[in-house]
Amino acid sequence: MSSHPDLPVVVIGAGPAGLAAAAHLVGRGIEPLVLEAGPVAASAVRDWSHVRLFSPWSEVVDPVAEKLLAPTGWTAPDAAAYPTGGDWAEQYLQPLADVLGAKVRTGARVTGVSRLGRDRVVDADRDQQPFTVHVSYADGREERLTARAVIDASGTWTIPGRIGGDGLPALGERAAADRISYRVPDLKDPAVRARYAGRRTAVIGSGASAFTALASLADLAEETPGTHAVWILRRGISGSTFGGGEADQLPARGALGLAAKAAVDQGYADAVTGFRTTAVERTGEQLVLEAEDGRRLDPVDEVIVLTGFRPDLSFLDELRLGLDERLQAPVELAPLIDPNQHSCGTVYPHGHRELAHPEPGVYLVGMKSYGRAPTFLAMTGYEQVRSIAAALAGDLEAADRVELTLPETGVCGGAGLFDQPAAAQAESGGGCCATPSTLQIGVGAPVSSGGC
Repeated sequence: MSSHPDLPVVVIGAGPAGLAAAAHLVGRGIEPLVLEAGPVAASAVRDWSHVRLFSPWSEVVDPVAEKLLAPTGWTAPDAAAYPTGGDWAEQYLQPLADVLGAKVRTGARVTGVSRLGRDRVVDADRDQQPFTVHVSYADGREERLTARAVIDASGTWTIPGRIGGDGLPALGERAAADRISYRVPDLKDPAVRARYAGRRTAVIGSGASAFTALASLADLAEETPGTHAVWILRRGISGSTFGGGEADQLPARGALGLAAKAAVDQGYADAVTGFRTTAVERTGEQLVLEAEDGRRLDPVDEVIVLTGFRPDLSFLDELRLGLDERLQAPVELAPLIDPNQHSCGTVYPHGHRELAHPEPGVYLVGMKSYGRAPTFLAMTGYEQVRSIAAALAGDLEAADRVELTLPETGVCGGAGLFDQPAAAQAESGGGCCATPSTLQIGVGAPVSSGGC
């Protein structure tokens, strides 16, 4: 409950989790204010509009949001169909933002959050003060808002992992930026297609995004001679490398892993294992990657880096957050989502209590709540915000009644899942549900796991 019920709850980010949070708050009679840094709602999702989710529509539409949409004449898409990111944004997320209307502000970047008149150090009457949220608008205006609570659903899309095996940029990575991409390429775009057609491309990563890129490049290789991928893995290849296959309860996710395996088996991609990049060297118009063990790969024309994402915590620096030192997820949540122990389907049900911080009234939700863990699914975020909205309304019985049933896989889960420690897996962006280069969710190629 809040000591400032007249103030809104500020929600940072108008993506799937943020818009769902607003819908649940409205349903509880609480005023939300959603602040989206991008020019439109679901800006991050639109960035990977070409990627197909590997969860069907039935698993990516929040039930409370659907009820909010119903009076507008909105028609739910085919529950069994698999949307692309573009479908998700246009057919569900944008209509939801439209219903919320003035409760959603776009072009509004949050630059800082604190307590009114209290920096991180000050204890006196801290919990009694409302939050201050500093906002910078696209037109140059700045504003300081006050809020009863803050729900950060800004995701992790803006900070992709780097080439370096130590999590830092490799030497020469910045200088070679014109030949490096950190997103799954849209090979249906003629300009993007021309960039990779007939060329050697290094794909770095071991999650669903890397699978998507490999499958897409294999399709391109069938049409354009000379197209070839070099798949770089920081760990070795084992029985779990390609996911759950036919045993996966998300069939599209299993099919994606099998498509990546076929790219290797059919000679469209070469796998290089145990390669932890330390340097990128220009050789004429090509790049040479060097590993910490001294190995140097043959020159490539392009590099696609799909090594996961990192949460941006910079604007929360004046708040007292309790984050796990490895995953950068809430302390109580971290052991439940440790990728060395859990897959998407083995995550223990969690809600407002596991997402709480030493600073009462602050919550990280959606992909942001998982920090560096790659096992997030959209329906997890929807359940998180349902619980939080109930808690903010003072309905602790409903807030604690968290129910979460997720698809399992026969490969992702259990001790000894990975052949490297958990930290190594987290840095690689691997796991069964790594985000576009994260993302959640689709059938057909390309397919990626969907981040929300």
